[in-house]
Amino acid sequence: MATVALGLGSNLGNRLVNLREAVERLRPLGPIIAKSDVFETEPWGLKGQPCFLNACLTLETFLEPLELLALVKTVEQDMGRRTTIRWGARNIDIDILLMGERGFDTETLQIPHANLPNREFVLMPLMQILPDWRHPKLGLTVPEMLRALRMLEPNAPSPIRIIML
Repeated sequence: MATVALGLGSNLGNRLVNLREAVERLRPLGPIIAKSDVFETEPWGLKGQPCFLNACLTLETFLEPLELLALVKTVEQDMGRRTTIRWGARNIDIDILLMGERGFDTETLQIPHANLPNREFVLMPLMQILPDWRHPKLGLTVPEMLRALRMLEPNAPSPIRIIML
C-alpha cells in the first residue's frame, strides 16, 4: 500500500463545489488520510484566465501508478473535463504528485510530478498534509522546496488560503 498525494485544481464553474465533488469521486481509490485547505491562486503556465482554487489530499492505495492515472483521468472526464489547450481553463484538474518515496517515469506519467518543486500553489497545500515528505531526487522536504522557490521568485504572488476542503 502506498500513500499517494493528489493535487486538485478548478477555475471554471463553482470551483469549491468542483473540488469537493472530486474528493468524493476519489474515495473509491483508497481511504483519504488528509486534506489541505483550499487556496486561491493565479493561473500558472497560461495567463488571462480565471483564478484557480487548489488543494491537496493524501490517500492510501494498492493501485499501480498507471492504474491510478487511468482512474484519476476517468474522474476528470466524468466530471465534464474536456481536453483543451495545455494549462487552459478547466472545471477540474487532478495531478498525481507523489507515491510515498517511489519514483516512476514514463512518457505519460512522472512521479514525483515533474513540476512539483516549481508550483507554489501545490507546495502550500502539500506542506499542510505532508510537511516531512522528502523529494527522492532533490532530497528536499516540502517546506525546503517552498523556500527555494520563493528565493527564485521573491515577488510572485502567494496563494491565499480560502477554506477547509
